[in-house]
Amino acid sequence: MPRPDSARDRILDAFQGLLIASGERAATLDAVAAAAGVSKGGLLYHFASKDALVDGLIERLEAFAAADDERMRAAPEGTVDYVIRTSVEEGTPFDEALIAVSRLAQGSHEKARTTLAAVRARWETAIAADVGDPAVARAIMLVSDGLYYNSTLLGAFGTTDSRDGAMDELLAVLARLTPTASPGPAAAS
Repeated sequence: MPRPDSARDRILDAFQGLLIASGERAATLDAVAAAAGVSKGGLLYHFASKDALVDGLIERLEAFAAADDERMRAAPEGTVDYVIRTSVEEGTPFDEALIAVSRLAQGSHEKARTTLAAVRARWETAIAADVGDPAVARAIMLVSDGLYYNSTLLGAFGTTDSRDGAMDELLAVLARLTPTASPGPAAAS
């Protein structure tokens, strides 16, 4: 992986930031170069076209998703607990890449849509393996989607809710859907 402060990463960070803040139309090559503090020629050295820039951002998301998948599968409380507790937007690099690629998916970027679908399918497959029921896994994914939506757009169910026990209560409710689901700390006590 490139150095965190490399020109390539600064360009991807700038593209990502513009997508999140202003949408795809504002994320022109000139705007990305200016935001990254590089010349347009410098941008084109790393990304020969806007499509190459999109591909670079999607590759970044895929790398974050692969690392997240490893953490999820190794989570001591199980995949359900991990997925639900991480279904709040906290401004992490993974969150930002996910939101930026979502902005691309809202436009004409089929690869962005298929990448997001693949990331979501990995989560759902891991949950289904943990709970033993694909329908319950879908329900848990829909809860996860709702949590992320609320935290991203409304600021609800953020870190305060995690501290005040609301997340533990939610996990206890989800644990009742299937006896094989990891109950989380609240249900285990």
